[in-house]
Amino acid sequence: MIYLHKSLKSFNTPDFKGITKKDVQDINPTLLPLQKGLSFSSYVGKSPFSAIILNVTEKTDFICVKAGIFYTGIIAGCSCSDDPNPTDEQNEYCELLFNINKKTAETSVTLLND
Repeated sequence: MIYLHKSLKSFNTPDFKGITKKDVQDINPTLLPLQKGLSFSSYVGKSPFSAIILNVTEKTDFICVKAGIFYTGIIAGCSCSDDPNPTDEQNEYCELLFNINKKTAETSVTLLND
């Protein structure tokens, strides 16, 4: 379960986008649909991801935050000692929609397709 308490508390303040960016970047990446967002590689890499807040809209019960996520992926080889393909990280990007419940801060995350 994801809770963005700091984001909820800062809603309608000038610091909302910055706080939400930090809140998103603090989420354990295994809780995000990054694997489904891969375009150039096979597995999500271990490097930290970064976020950019693209859009914020308010609904009756939710704060909807569209964020761009920059992360890395790897193309896994056979990991043999003579494997000619080193494990190189590829840059990846996807867009996620975070729906923050206005009462509980419970947040659902959806991968947005282009």
